[in-house]
Amino acid sequence: MRPDRIVPLIIAVALFMENMDSTVIATSLPAIAADIGTNPLALKLAVTSYLFSLAVFIPASGWTADRFGARTVFRAAIAVFIIGSIGCAMSGSLLDFVIARIVQGMGGAMMTPVGRVVLVRTIAKRDLLNAMAWVTMPALIGPVIGPPVGGFITTYASWHWIFIINVPIGIIGILLATRFIPEVRAEKHEPFDTVGMVLAGLGIAGVAFGFSVLGLNFLPWTVVASLIGGGVIFFSAYLVHARRTPYPALDLALFRIPTFRASVVGGFVFRVGIGALPFLLPLLLQVGFGMTPFQSGLITFVSAVGAMSMKMAAAPLLRRLGFRTVLVANAIISAAFLGACAAFTRNTPVWVMLMLLLVGGFFRSLQFTSINTLAYADVEQARVSRATALVSVMQQLAISTGVAFGALAVELTLHVRAQPNLTAADFPPAFIAVAVISAASIFMFARLSPDAGAELANRATAKAENEKSP
Repeated sequence: MRPDRIVPLIIAVALFMENMDSTVIATSLPAIAADIGTNPLALKLAVTSYLFSLAVFIPASGWTADRFGARTVFRAAIAVFIIGSIGCAMSGSLLDFVIARIVQGMGGAMMTPVGRVVLVRTIAKRDLLNAMAWVTMPALIGPVIGPPVGGFITTYASWHWIFIINVPIGIIGILLATRFIPEVRAEKHEPFDTVGMVLAGLGIAGVAFGFSVLGLNFLPWTVVASLIGGGVIFFSAYLVHARRTPYPALDLALFRIPTFRASVVGGFVFRVGIGALPFLLPLLLQVGFGMTPFQSGLITFVSAVGAMSMKMAAAPLLRRLGFRTVLVANAIISAAFLGACAAFTRNTPVWVMLMLLLVGGFFRSLQFTSINTLAYADVEQARVSRATALVSVMQQLAISTGVAFGALAVELTLHVRAQPNLTAADFPPAFIAVAVISAASIFMFARLSPDAGAELANRATAKAENEKSP
């Protein structure tokens, strides 16, 4: 198999494992809690500790890949993730489980950005779009199928298999990476920004962790406010520090590149809206419509099928229409399908839900693939690792913010309606609100040049077309 196909597949499998594992335990918490002698509410620490670890270690991923080589770090990240998975399966107490999840988060924090470093540095720009389509799918499919897979395994086997299954997959990933992924590293070794790493890590962790639990009634509001406020303070301190160091942990100067800025900022706004879907839809189906977790999972899984069907369509569409046109039009289309979920009722035929989620999954996947690829359109090779770290940080913050906003929208509707219990009627305003946020990303994408990302899409620029014309 050609390198531009096998390398993205290897990275995609690893990222799928990481993305699914971040959500797979959601439906298994009661069973795990009963087995290790704690309560499900306390076990939520396992979810948040994973997010905390992910946020703290992502800023170090770029420097680590440059210093020790992307293949070496990618394999090590998988190995660390495997060790954390084994630790989760062997946990006998809450403390053991939380520590194991932190170790998993350390591995996951390196897998995503370093995997993208490997792609951008080993795949030609004309082939990067197709490669990125493979890598984008895990981020869409993992959170969707995680809860039903976790529920199925816990019901018909044992919750331990949720983590044990990562071991053979991870070992195969390490072997394939050793065989097919070339060793790439920066020619010049820059000094490690320890102070920046600490400040950025604490800032990102505070904001991501705080937003993740905001509106979920998991922690007192004073604690949540302290987490978010502390995160903002630490990250503000990082901004001051970054201006004074030549090699900051997160290279914010990358935002001066128009394509990178549009991709990351516009992508952040788009993800805030879309990121609420895996949180809101299962709640609507289970709490609002009375479905079981497994029934709900089977319905939401259809959006993953739509995402997979996008693989063959992305390159032709972008080649014909260009990044700017696709991103602007597709943001509105994706937001419309997201907002359509507000019309779901108990009487809505299941096939209607399935069709809307199937087609919506296609357009969401197209948007994510376009956003993720455009980020590297004008980033020089020497800054690729720093770009991937910054992209990963912003994506993590967007997901946390999206879940928080969705939860707050539902809580606000519940408060306005003055009802004690959550019902299906509390969800439509939330779906409309997050759809509007996603659609607002067009204001960033519309500022792109018509020729933005032309090389990535194998598309002739306007200048070239003019030169051809008589």
